[in-house]
Amino acid sequence: MIKQNFPIEVLAPAGDRERLEAALDFGAHAVYLAGKEFGMRSSPDNFDPQALREAVELSHAKGVKVYLTCNTLPRNEELPRLPSFLAESAQAGVDAFIVSDLGTLRIAKKAAPQVDVHISTQAGVVNYETARAFWELGAKRVVLARELTLEEIAEIRRKTNPDLELEAFVHGAMCVSFSGRCLISNYLTGRDANRGECAQPCRWKYRLEEEKREGQFFPIMEEGNGTYFFNSRDLCMIEYLPQMIEAGVTSLKIEGRAKSAYYVAVVTNAYRHALEDYLDQGSQWTLRPWIRDEMDKISHREYHTGFYLGDQPGQVYHNGGYIREYEVAAVCEGYENGEAKLSQRNRFFRGAELDVLEPGGVPYVIHANHMYDEEHQPIESAPHATQTVYISTDRPIAKGALLRCKREKGQGE
Repeated sequence: MIKQNFPIEVLAPAGDRERLEAALDFGAHAVYLAGKEFGMRSSPDNFDPQALREAVELSHAKGVKVYLTCNTLPRNEELPRLPSFLAESAQAGVDAFIVSDLGTLRIAKKAAPQVDVHISTQAGVVNYETARAFWELGAKRVVLARELTLEEIAEIRRKTNPDLELEAFVHGAMCVSFSGRCLISNYLTGRDANRGECAQPCRWKYRLEEEKREGQFFPIMEEGNGTYFFNSRDLCMIEYLPQMIEAGVTSLKIEGRAKSAYYVAVVTNAYRHALEDYLDQGSQWTLRPWIRDEMDKISHREYHTGFYLGDQPGQVYHNGGYIREYEVAAVCEGYENGEAKLSQRNRFFRGAELDVLEPGGVPYVIHANHMYDEEHQPIESAPHATQTVYISTDRPIAKGALLRCKREKGQGE
């Protein structure tokens, strides 16, 4: 095993305050988020200056670091705003800037020299010389390109300064383009993927048209509904954490700032438990089955191990949608006198089997055999969004726990 100079962290995404709180409650060591400008995800709410200060205070109070994404490729007209944006973010207390542009790196070192700089995966670091160059330019960490194998990562670790931190993605969506450098969205929609506005046209369905047969569309594969030939699988390395760590990765990054708080909670909790088990067990580590099962309780595409094991991840050709086997039925707001107070999220019925995931906990199952409305009148179902529901249970349920139910086959895919 390669000896690490610093603690290994689970790094979770935070697209807004709700997702930030999910990451903090369910075990993140660090979070990455964006301000209102210069971040590669513009679809989430992100954080204005006041919200950023509050996010940092909340995170630091729990011992969690905050990394601010400044990884777009800024244009000339944006550059005058960048120094003040970085200085203000530094005053808010962020622990690091994540940058991909050399000019942004240079400005960050001048505007906020006290803040660490991490090099984004957008920079496409695939070799030790590039990692060395960024280290010499003042970077504390490089977020490695997703196209690397574990052997290549291990060589980068061996041939770079031991104080340079290595971060790599372990879970989430994979981009069809190298290190996320894509122009398809620009061409088809005018939305610049390198400025945080990707329309994800790689997930659309395509057919082929021959120039002399205008209006005649042909499926690219023998499949009646066309083909999703750009549509990448999702990354899942939960079963290979020891190999990631032994290769030299010290920050295990979860993709998903545009995904739900539920996704953030479940994935963060699973990877935190898997990591803690590995740190306790070392070479005797085995992945507990429930942790792997959690990966199937979130919305996801077909899983793959990416390029890490020397394979090509390939695409999902038959559809562009997600696999959704579970949904959140309710969130626990408190427990008293044998009753859990719940806030409904999706309809469920009396007698339903509910899979409970408490912050930092191991999931367990209860049955909603006795359900009551806000006036404590018996009810057969909870059909209304955010309605208050009480259920009787001998087992106390922690505040903030997620109660999930299995979706019926064919339901709303």
